[in-house]
Amino acid sequence: MLRLCYTPFDCCFRRRGGGADSLLWHTDLKPHFSGDFSIAVAQANNNLEDQSQVFTSPSATYIGVYDGHGGPEASRFVNKRLLPYLHKFASEQGGLSVDVIKKAFSATEEEFLHLVKLSLPVSPQIASVGSCCLLGAISKNVLYVANLGDSRAVLGRRDADRKNSPVVALRLSTDHNVADEEVRREVEALHPDDSHIVVYTRGVWRIKGIIQVSRSIGDVYLKRPDFYRDPIFQQFANPIPLKRPVMTAEPSVIIRELETEDLFLIFASDGLWEQLSDEEAVEIVFKYPRAVSVFCNS
Repeated sequence: MLRLCYTPFDCCFRRRGGGADSLLWHTDLKPHFSGDFSIAVAQANNNLEDQSQVFTSPSATYIGVYDGHGGPEASRFVNKRLLPYLHKFASEQGGLSVDVIKKAFSATEEEFLHLVKLSLPVSPQIASVGSCCLLGAISKNVLYVANLGDSRAVLGRRDADRKNSPVVALRLSTDHNVADEEVRREVEALHPDDSHIVVYTRGVWRIKGIIQVSRSIGDVYLKRPDFYRDPIFQQFANPIPLKRPVMTAEPSVIIRELETEDLFLIFASDGLWEQLSDEEAVEIVFKYPRAVSVFCNS
């Protein structure tokens, strides 16, 4: 089900030129069972914290965008573990489902937690490493999108009734970022006894003044009291007065049966969406007259 049809991440990008352009990577179009895909990365610094992957077979396609923060360890871990867990549970339960996807996320989180426990004495900073996760799966003409954090999946859909442009953008994922008022209210409702659970600092809203996203893999010091109270970790970071976990690894999941009007998909981390609106990104892709699923990571 997860037969590889691409070269490994570390060597699948083509570097373009030198200087600043050496941090712009891309792949040429490659086929999957219902179209084509491509990958692009605009690397922000020399220590790449993000990972991305595409698996494709004659019957299914799987897409992952893993936006790391605090270090590369969590995103690299997710890149190796999430899809194998998805394959394992789908095989055991007779196919993809919301339950299968949530079990794969939970198993990945638990295994990373175990790694953090083992690594804490020599690398206490690993308790503060995390990754947003955006997963897409297309099987039997059904699309599943699961998300932790603020990476985003957007569908380009044909709309013949529009006069200016025959394509519309449909967002398929939820941004778990407290910059969004609804997400702030969700976090505040879970912590009614903490008036400082979300604070405005350094120009943005942050949970406990630390992090903007409310869901991730990792960030275990914000999820497990035994970590943020651990003397080893407190030698690395200041103590955080938490009464209970302030983040979760529970993904939001949508299911959509694909239709003939659905033209292409864009999967990208927040680096793209901070620069382009959903509509702008869809208009750019639509300028190329071909049916293509596009996977972007920035």
